Amino acid sequence: MKGHLTAFLQGDTGVGFYMRKLIDAFISYMHEQRQTSENTEAAYARDLRKLMEYVQQESDQGTMNEGHAVTSFAQVSAEQLQAYILELEAQGRKAATISRFIASAKAFFAWQVTEGMRGDNPAKGLKAPKIDKKPPEILSEEEIKRLLDQPASHAPKELRDKAMMELLYATGIRVSELISLELSDVNLQLEYVTCRDGHKERTVPFGDTARQALELYLEKSRPRLVEDESSRLLFTNCSGEPMSRQGFWKIVKYYGKQAGLGSDITPHTLRHSFAAHLLGNGADLKSVQELMGHSDISTTQVYMQLSDRKIREVYKKAHPRV
Repeated sequence: MKGHLTAFLQGDTGVGFYMRKLIDAFISYMHEQRQTSENTEAAYARDLRKLMEYVQQESDQGTMNEGHAVTSFAQVSAEQLQAYILELEAQGRKAATISRFIASAKAFFAWQVTEGMRGDNPAKGLKAPKIDKKPPEILSEEEIKRLLDQPASHAPKELRDKAMMELLYATGIRVSELISLELSDVNLQLEYVTCRDGHKERTVPFGDTARQALELYLEKSRPRLVEDESSRLLFTNCSGEPMSRQGFWKIVKYYGKQAGLGSDITPHTLRHSFAAHLLGNGADLKSVQELMGHSDISTTQVYMQLSDRKIREVYKKAHPRV
């Protein structure tokens, strides 16, 4: 075991503690060496802790290792991982959830091999289930307008909600990026925001409508919501604390319902609509990829296909000879 990892694990006092510390060491490695995003790290940590709980519970019940307790991840076998996948399937977990666990396990055990903790990767042969990818939901430009027009009063909360949704649709940034923005990340004069996801950084422009909503929010709303003058967050909840992703999801769902769009609207709907509308109005694929922060252009191509499909639907509805 390499020296830095040995130091990280010093002071272990119990089986469960050692396994949790090993997960923490792996997540630290992913963050520092692989420069993964916070969302990826949180998902991997959650998957691995659930695996830890499963193998400990099963060994306690005598269904693994001939009744002997699993004392480290080095004892976990390929058969046990496969059994866990079957358990996830029996629980009705989605294919995407199971696929993510397999990715987490493969990376985790490959790291253990690299660190000299075991000689094989028991997750290497695991097969991810086939995922039927549904096209992302998008709104029409008219539906977007109805949604963004919902927060119409000058109450502090509605001014904040208006600014957040306008900025999200204007830039297509991720929810995690939106709620993490600091005051210094926004340049109102040049109309752009700087977003950070892990160690990655990109600059995304926005237009006059979003700028006006931001200016009104900063002048009339934020001083009343954020009493702590040292806070650098651009957006907060009504108590002046950092806003959670779930909190913003509720905001968007509320206004979606008010606009008559149903409660299925999510922040991602605005991000998807941003990309589809840009492509539908002539933006090139490479530029949209950079704006969205996609590492693989094939991810962005989904919106091109969606845009083409939308055009065909409009054509069939509107052309008199179809």
